[in-house]
Amino acid sequence: MLTFEFCTIEWLWTNNSIRITHPGGQEDFVAGSFPEVTNVLTTMGSRGWDVAACAAHSNWLFWTMRRPL
Repeated sequence: MLTFEFCTIEWLWTNNSIRITHPGGQEDFVAGSFPEVTNVLTTMGSRGWDVAACAAHSNWLFWTMRRPL
């Protein structure tokens, strides 16, 4: 049976604020806009993460990321 671990990425673009919440609760904060979001997603992808879901509203985007255990 394939199992996954999950993390989240939240981007508030009006604040240029990116928050990454890792398994176990560690959080990383990155200041930035479009280029930094692209870099975060690219870095996460190189570590085996892919986008499981994305939600958006107003000035906010939220990705749920997953990778196989």
